Amino acid sequence: MSAILEGTPDKKLALVTGRAYPDQAHETAKYLGIDVLETTAYDFANGEMYVRYTEPVRGADAFVMQAHTEPINKWIMEQLIMVDAMKRASARSITVVAPFLGYSRQDKKHQGREPITARLIFDLFRAAGADRIMTVDLHAAQEQGFFDGPVDHLTATPVLLDYVRNNMPLENTTIVSPDAGRIKVSEQWAAKLGNLPLAFIHKTRDITRPNHAEAHGIIGEVEGRDCVVVDDMIDTAGTICEAVRTLNNAGAKSVTLVATHGLLSGPAVERLRNCGAKEIILTDTVPVPEEKRLPNMTVLSVAPLLAAGIRSVFESGSVSTLLNGLPEDMRPRNIYA
Repeated sequence: MSAILEGTPDKKLALVTGRAYPDQAHETAKYLGIDVLETTAYDFANGEMYVRYTEPVRGADAFVMQAHTEPINKWIMEQLIMVDAMKRASARSITVVAPFLGYSRQDKKHQGREPITARLIFDLFRAAGADRIMTVDLHAAQEQGFFDGPVDHLTATPVLLDYVRNNMPLENTTIVSPDAGRIKVSEQWAAKLGNLPLAFIHKTRDITRPNHAEAHGIIGEVEGRDCVVVDDMIDTAGTICEAVRTLNNAGAKSVTLVATHGLLSGPAVERLRNCGAKEIILTDTVPVPEEKRLPNMTVLSVAPLLAAGIRSVFESGSVSTLLNGLPEDMRPRNIYA
């Protein structure tokens, strides 16, 4: 199987990956019917990185994939170097594929003298030579305006929805937004699952303390209901576990947590183990190693979503159609990561 996908007229697709999560790129390549183009990459003794592609990429539409996982700064830097190497190798176009985009939470200033680091990340990729960005479930959709070029903003909602629809009884279910900022997404979930009831948790966030929020109450009926809490990411899990406790204290029959990005930093795993959630459903936009997986945790693969997005861009098709679900030939052969 070739590492270059031939297109028409005279178009070539090349998929390359950094070292953060190569398994995801290889799984994505399977759906595209190609191999990942081999890359030589290593660290010098002082921590500097070296990257070189082992095959010519001149004239190719290149997709440079990297998971922004820990150590996040190293892997972002490696992806920047890969983009620069691709530009200097005369690739026709360069698309950065970052399923989880690092620093996307820092999208605005809460206080004086703060950076807007999400904008900086977009600027760095543009300066390195990227023509477009592909990512999944940005923390705030308007961040697409930070990049002076196309941003393909995919969503893992179809992948997560399919799992919930096929594995949970929904007749007694309420969709819960963990805060006011996620109400719109929760409304979409409720509508697509058959106009289910909706509730949201009123909470406040201390802007001087990272990863800290306090729940004050629930708007909506959750007593005796199977609650599905929908969020974009679980980092240290403090706020999401507080949501579980709030719902249980309000008489919820069960609580299921759903999130696209399972960062699971620091005390997250221990908190999730003890929070009382019935099930925790994540995707593998960043790797979730076995030592962080719990018996009630399900990790779904986003490889078919990424492959469908890459193919749409390569064939100049519509990426927005993926909001309604994956193409039939990209349906997961194995939904689990």
